[in-house]
Amino acid sequence: MSSKENAAIGQLLELLESRYAIRVLWALRDGHAQTFRLLQDSVGTITPNTLNTRIKNLRAAGLVDHGNEGYVVTTLGTDLLKRLADLPAFATKWVATLAKKDI
Repeated sequence: MSSKENAAIGQLLELLESRYAIRVLWALRDGHAQTFRLLQDSVGTITPNTLNTRIKNLRAAGLVDHGNEGYVVTTLGTDLLKRLADLPAFATKWVATLAKKDI
């Protein structure tokens, strides 16, 4: 992997590691616009200030945008979510593996 690729991955991980960033994207994954209030409810225990900050960061990164009906994932955000689509299957497998170790 080139240093340019490493830098790009580092930038993306830094963004996604921000508290609730992935949850915000995940809440918007179905493609339906969500108002601020609905998005806050979808994400869970996020404060309004934190949600504002995450939305600002995700918009600056080109992953989320705001339309007439609320916040939506951009084409670039949709591409990222497609790449993360295997996460639920992996998480289930991972948890099962951890449970076997506890036996």
